[in-house]
Amino acid sequence: MSTEESRHVYRLHSTLELPLEDLREHIDEATYPDGVADVEITRRNNTLILKAVAEDESVSKYTPTAQLKASVTENRVYEEDPEERRNSFRWDEEEEEEIESELVEFAAFKGDRETVLQNSLLQYQMFLVLCEIAEAAEKGTLTAISEHSGDLEATRIVEGEARPADIEVVEGPREHSSGQNGVNWRDNKFISD
Repeated sequence: MSTEESRHVYRLHSTLELPLEDLREHIDEATYPDGVADVEITRRNNTLILKAVAEDESVSKYTPTAQLKASVTENRVYEEDPEERRNSFRWDEEEEEEIESELVEFAAFKGDRETVLQNSLLQYQMFLVLCEIAEAAEKGTLTAISEHSGDLEATRIVEGEARPADIEVVEGPREHSSGQNGVNWRDNKFISD
């Protein structure tokens, strides 16, 4: 696993949401990256954990492998958009019909790297699994900066579609400015001894 050790995920932000049933189907049918034999799904109350199972049998079962963490929420899904129905004026209807709906459980991968992607063993591989989940999700965004073979890579997936992304350094650390712009509390005339 020496080649996988050089791959890292430095920054990650996710707002992905997809129906729990679709996520389970996707995981059952997915082809996993090298190093990952399977992904185990565990649910604890309203938290869903997708844990990598290592192909390498020398990895102890007590070694924590990378995992994806999502919260499970219930959302009401309407067959017809209720706003469109309210805005449409209908002469022939005296009573308003009830719009058909159902409660659907959603898996929400929301947060930064430590919230969504945890543990370092197989971290990059589980990041690739998360990218596949992002491409299957119709709602949300995944942005990340990762390193592969010594090069930084930017990833941006918006509502299931991979989009171009660049890495840009906007401001570096300043060497001589420390203390010059701050408040000098020792010589403050408004503070008395």
